[in-house]
Amino acid sequence: VIMGDSVCEELEDLVHFSVPDLPARGYVVMEEIRRQGKLCDVTLKVGEHKFSAHRIVLAASIPYFHAMFTNDMVERKQDEILMQGMDPSALEALINFAYSGRVAIDQQNVQALLIGSSFLQLQNVKDACCSFLQERLHPKNCLGVRQFAEAMMCTALYDAANGFLQRHFVEAALSEEFLALRAEEVLELMGCDELNVKAEEQVFEAALAWVHHDRDRRKTLLPELLAKIRLPLCQPRFLSDRVQQDELIRCCHRCRDLVDEAKDFHLVLERRPHLPSFKTRPRCCTSVSGLIYAVGGLNSSGDSLNLVEVFDPVGNFWERCQPMRTARSRVGVAVVNGLLYAIGGYDGQSRLSTVEVYNPETDGWTQVSSMNSQRSAMGTVVIDGHIYVCGGYDGKSSLNSVECYSPETDRWSVVTEMSVSRSATGVTVFDGRIFVSGGHDGLQIFNTVEYYNHHTDRWHPAPAMLNKRCRHGAAALGSHMYVAGGYDGSGFLSGVEVLAGVSGQWSLLVAMNTRRSRVSLVSTAGRLYAVGGYDGQSNLSSVEMLNPDTNRWVFMAPMASHEGGVGVGCVLLQPA
Repeated sequence: VIMGDSVCEELEDLVHFSVPDLPARGYVVMEEIRRQGKLCDVTLKVGEHKFSAHRIVLAASIPYFHAMFTNDMVERKQDEILMQGMDPSALEALINFAYSGRVAIDQQNVQALLIGSSFLQLQNVKDACCSFLQERLHPKNCLGVRQFAEAMMCTALYDAANGFLQRHFVEAALSEEFLALRAEEVLELMGCDELNVKAEEQVFEAALAWVHHDRDRRKTLLPELLAKIRLPLCQPRFLSDRVQQDELIRCCHRCRDLVDEAKDFHLVLERRPHLPSFKTRPRCCTSVSGLIYAVGGLNSSGDSLNLVEVFDPVGNFWERCQPMRTARSRVGVAVVNGLLYAIGGYDGQSRLSTVEVYNPETDGWTQVSSMNSQRSAMGTVVIDGHIYVCGGYDGKSSLNSVECYSPETDRWSVVTEMSVSRSATGVTVFDGRIFVSGGHDGLQIFNTVEYYNHHTDRWHPAPAMLNKRCRHGAAALGSHMYVAGGYDGSGFLSGVEVLAGVSGQWSLLVAMNTRRSRVSLVSTAGRLYAVGGYDGQSNLSSVEMLNPDTNRWVFMAPMASHEGGVGVGCVLLQPA
């Protein structure tokens, strides 16, 4: 009281003092005490190996021991605890981790550490082990890693190893791990849609190598294996000279029937529709990324261009390539066997029938046979190694004609025409058929859709889109077909529709960020890319990407040399 209120106020002040690194330094001291064998109150035993430790440290750092020492378990008061099934060196490393927060992972101990950390519920160490294995996936070990990940219920690692296996199937099939697979594992693999192969012949060779590796035990499985292989996609000469000449196949009636079925596919066209659809559907590894080429198109003044540039979706950048010999806008683009075809288009004066092909390895263009008709604004797709062009505009009217090009013979042939004339239509291959959506005939814009079965050379109606549109993009991704942007006669569109399955219905999807007419849509590595277009005021160099998992469009790097309606094609990269 005598000292006054000011003294009382000073006494009431609160000061927080802390030593932030004290807990960490305390653990270092406790680790040193444990190494000296002092104050330890529990021993962990694995076989003949014993490790002393402090209960409080184990309980604080390892969830398994926290549950053991803080609940009414028998081991709570035991001085010595038996650790069944643990690898001694892994247990020692994880006890050290409890004190230091550090563990050394290498090729020799990673599996034991993953098993031990899973048992002790050390999720962070388990995740680190999974990352270690994932970063070191190789064609020679991916099957073993996949099997181990499945046993340990490491979903992310299993998916990574499985995807790696699919991308590197041809190399993985040469490994000892592949030859040692169980029958059910090989059968599952042979039936996988996502195998990254250049030709079905590679799948056949892998299956036959597996059978011959343990011939006496595995030869009875050959008919079941051949039924999983898409023999109709093999070349006729390969079927005759390689497949049916194999001794085991010649001696098996069921195998010979499957080979005959495949040969009939090439010889008797009317039987093709009766084959199971998977047997004639090429495998497609959607996780393999590709390079997206932007071809021709327009500049800001509306002039046709011969420029070509390529986009790397992984690096998110564009680079210039060798230009075409001819300026082409509204050009058709197709990719066959790693070669990029620029087909028809408009050079600023007339519609073109000429075709040139680009080889990315040589960065050069060469001329090939011209189409039968001049065309711009047509749809261009590839199926079974052949290029199909649908509709378009010849300078006078919209077309309903369809042409097919064989790279092997360098010849164009006319196939059955569409039900109506369509220019500026969206065309893509979906579920093994060619789908043509929307477009216009010069008088009206369509919302109708039809598809072409190249086995029967017939067109069939498909569910109509919700909106009429022309100059839009179309692409297939997985079990869905997408259309994006375009023009409906009164406005430029940013809207997107998706068709789930051939017999399904169209539904609206999240719209693009930008209105885009004359947009090109392409899919690669599980993503959709909308490239260029026209928003009603100016030609666009911008690019948007849709991730179907997040249902969001995000902007990517814009084209460096193009504006407006480019043609696009995707050349798949072989994984490193």
